[in-house]
Amino acid sequence: MAIDPICQMQVDEATALKAERDGQTYYFCCESCRQKFLSGAGPRLVQLHAPKPLPTDRPQAAPGQARYVCPMCAGVESDRPAACPKCGMALEPAAPVARQTVYTCPMHPEIEQASPGSCPKCGMDLEPKYVAVEEGDDELRAMSRRFWFSVAMGLPVVLLAMLPMAGVPLDRWFSATTTHWIELTLSTPVVLWAGWPFFERGGRSLVTWNLNMFTLIALGTGATFAYSIVVTLFPGVIPAKFHEHGHAPVYFEAAVVITALVLLGQVLELRARRRTGHAIRELLGLAPPTARKIVEGGEHEVPLEQVRAGDLLRIRPGDKIPVDAEVVEGQSRVDEAMITGEPMPVEKRPADEVIGGTVNTSGTLVVRAKRVGDETVLAQIVRMVADAQRSRAPIQRLADVVAGYFVPAVLLVAVLTFVAWAWFAPEQPALVYALVNAVAVLMIACPCALGLATPMSIMVGVGRGAREGVLIKDAAMLEALEKVDTIVVDKTGTLTLGRPALTKLLPLAERSEEDLLRLAASVEQPSEHPLGEVIVASARELQMELSPVEEFQSVTGRGVQGRVAGKLVNVGNRAFLEQHGVQNLDKLEPEAAPLREQGASVVYVALDGELAGAIAVTDPIKPTTAEALRTLHGLGLRVVMLTGDNERTARTLAEQLGIDQFEAELTPQDKHDRIERLRGAGRRVAMAGDGINDAPALAAADVGIAMGTGTDVAIEAAGITLLRGDLTGIVKAVQLSRLVMRNIRQNLAFAFVYNMLGVPVAAGVLYPFFGLLLSPMLAAAAMSFSSVSVITNALRLRSMRLA
Repeated sequence: MAIDPICQMQVDEATALKAERDGQTYYFCCESCRQKFLSGAGPRLVQLHAPKPLPTDRPQAAPGQARYVCPMCAGVESDRPAACPKCGMALEPAAPVARQTVYTCPMHPEIEQASPGSCPKCGMDLEPKYVAVEEGDDELRAMSRRFWFSVAMGLPVVLLAMLPMAGVPLDRWFSATTTHWIELTLSTPVVLWAGWPFFERGGRSLVTWNLNMFTLIALGTGATFAYSIVVTLFPGVIPAKFHEHGHAPVYFEAAVVITALVLLGQVLELRARRRTGHAIRELLGLAPPTARKIVEGGEHEVPLEQVRAGDLLRIRPGDKIPVDAEVVEGQSRVDEAMITGEPMPVEKRPADEVIGGTVNTSGTLVVRAKRVGDETVLAQIVRMVADAQRSRAPIQRLADVVAGYFVPAVLLVAVLTFVAWAWFAPEQPALVYALVNAVAVLMIACPCALGLATPMSIMVGVGRGAREGVLIKDAAMLEALEKVDTIVVDKTGTLTLGRPALTKLLPLAERSEEDLLRLAASVEQPSEHPLGEVIVASARELQMELSPVEEFQSVTGRGVQGRVAGKLVNVGNRAFLEQHGVQNLDKLEPEAAPLREQGASVVYVALDGELAGAIAVTDPIKPTTAEALRTLHGLGLRVVMLTGDNERTARTLAEQLGIDQFEAELTPQDKHDRIERLRGAGRRVAMAGDGINDAPALAAADVGIAMGTGTDVAIEAAGITLLRGDLTGIVKAVQLSRLVMRNIRQNLAFAFVYNMLGVPVAAGVLYPFFGLLLSPMLAAAAMSFSSVSVITNALRLRSMRLA
């Protein structure tokens, strides 16, 4: 048998579909999984409880360079085992040092490097790929310093240029030449120091031919400043066409104002972009910074980085649990709401597992660390969110195509603007009009608004989902979920609590209830089905002695079979027992029918081919299910239930909850086929489930939604995981997808309209009709705030109401 790399099901190599990759053959349960594989998915085995390492801010230690630290004295380190020179305690191996921070571009996630800098494609500041709890803001501080310097030095330049227009007779106190030299002196450090990053990035864009926003800024500011220097240094060489009121004007004030406004836009943009990582910082903040480590001679509080697997930690009442661990001593209740959403704390005893970031509410626990640092469940959740934030939605392709032609088109428009104004404008000052309007065209164009429209909404939306317990694997899932019109749900664990209880034993002939339960529980011992686990748990609660089972076989979604004390025992649904030749199942129908009508699942038991009785198990409906289904209907979605349970139980539940359509007694392959049938009929399908038997259907759906309370296989096969495991999460996921996609379209519409209107206005198309021209300074202000507007609109997703 082989494993399907997409849905993790076992498949027979002799009959399964297959495909080749990198010289290896992979096998698939269905064509849908094979197509997903061929399109780039899998093979993958990333599971929520077996996470990949998460890069953090510390450099990777070189191979062979082990470090030993004192558990009591901070700062004591050695490269070999020894005694601490301060307290005499034995030094312990330090926790593994994590890898170096990776920096990436929000517009071009394929750009990655080990240090801060600017993107070689778009020129934007790179940001850490994985957000830290406390993030440095060196770039923001640097841009802020440059901005305030440009304001301080540029204000006198602006006053010298503008006061004469307000009637202040500066020409009586200073000659035009003196004024020009003062402006040159003050504006030079503004343009060449404060604005140097723009020239540096613009120059690099020309060298690499990755034309971007900084290409336009550098050309526009540089042309204005260079022209003004020539006028100041060589006034006699300026042709009369450049003269205005008898002399050639300078535009130092335009150069400094443009520089200051662009810097202001960068400062506001950096601040706004840092807010997009707020959700991840909230998640990281769930883990405490220190842990109380038990060592020889007492307990010591140590930094979380020094906790290693196997360490004993004391968790006092009210403490956050620092790492994933196993309880070895004590008894308490732990609030796991941040992972499961359960409002009531969970009882924890020795041998129980606890998750890092959850809160110990009552007694004191001693735990042994199992997964630390980058291996904890919380770290994996953070990684999933961070990776999803950097993924690209299909809708972004349009913006990428436009952006590829945008800057060259703007440069062409600027050249045409200069030529048109130089040719058709009044003879004096024709070239001044040409220069000013060409610069205005360069200044107002903003390719970054186009580029940021989608990724900013994705980053904020994915982060918002994480805060609500909705983990999204990639942006494509959000876009696909918005188009879904049919929600397919499993019954057990999705609509119901998934924690059924035994409610009735129906033995036949002379057999007692105790004998029937012992027989069924014995054969169900190896089973992982929720109903089988309930039967076994019920027998153990009554302290029954169970017999070992041999020749155990399980048919997913049907039942189990095995030999107990040499006798063949079958436990399962009606179809399973009929398949194995068991007859007279109608004997129990008068008693079983009313139980099914009340929503119970009836499991039949047969001994050596003869019906021995039945067991009724009830799985209560989740308190949130009914309201969530009403909301889904209100969102215009059709709800379909596919279950392996019997038809009568399924019908009762469907009628009780108002489900549009249901099918019962389905195998995993049947569920997969129903999904394919719905998609073949033109429906856009999202499937929600929590068990191994749901994995094929989850993989076949347009969007798979796994309940976080379910199996790792289901979680891996799905594109969205609901940590809190109820239908309210589906409602939130659907609402979030619609809000995010609407936000993206708003951003793209704004960016397209802004550039389509702004560039022609800056070129002067309104001048023949209304006499209106756009100042380069106003154009620079509009350009600076366009990107900020896109980010600010995306940040609105943080406060929008879900469910």
